[in-house]
Amino acid sequence: MLISARALPDNSRAQLRGASYEMILALLAGLGLRVGEVARLQWGDVDLVREVLEIRNTKFGKDRLVPFGPKLAARLRGYQAQREQRGYACAGAHYLFSWNGSTPISTNSIRNTFRDDLLPQLALVTPPGVFGPHVHCLRHSFAVRTLLNWYRQGIAPTDRLHHLSTFLGHLKPNSTRCNAPLRASPRCRQSALRVPRRHALRWRRIIKLLFMTVRPKLFPP
Repeated sequence: MLISARALPDNSRAQLRGASYEMILALLAGLGLRVGEVARLQWGDVDLVREVLEIRNTKFGKDRLVPFGPKLAARLRGYQAQREQRGYACAGAHYLFSWNGSTPISTNSIRNTFRDDLLPQLALVTPPGVFGPHVHCLRHSFAVRTLLNWYRQGIAPTDRLHHLSTFLGHLKPNSTRCNAPLRASPRCRQSALRVPRRHALRWRRIIKLLFMTVRPKLFPP
């Protein structure tokens, strides 16, 4: 999807359209950020030395720090260099994603571009009885991948769920459970079945909690 985003052509109102959407999707999928959080990011919120984003004024009026790794840092530096070459200011209160240099990209533009321009290129088949994919699924997918990594490392989710909850900006871990709907992903189910025996009972309880109240969503295996 990042390759498809990079290939998006510019238009009269949107310069660096491909580079912008590639970076937007990398942040959404790589850090599990909300669409509105990405749209409102300013360059003053990006610390490329410490490799940390400051997410301000979020859904619940909370601020949080979100660390990122060297690969995402390299993407951000490359994107910054591209914008500076086009004459955009990349410091302080200037937005990371802005077509006119003064106002942020709209969340609807992100959602519509994902739905209309990028999703059709993936040719995904939506199984009967589940919702079709939308851009917020990238946040859910991040939560699921995190749980999968814990399973593979032999880590009990109860020991780490509050960390994931804080990272995602949730008020409490129960909200995180609703962002990680495992029952639609065969890979998640298979990983859950391959847990070490010593954790089996504990994980069975966690998986049951994850399955109890969540509607099916699409996570391609």
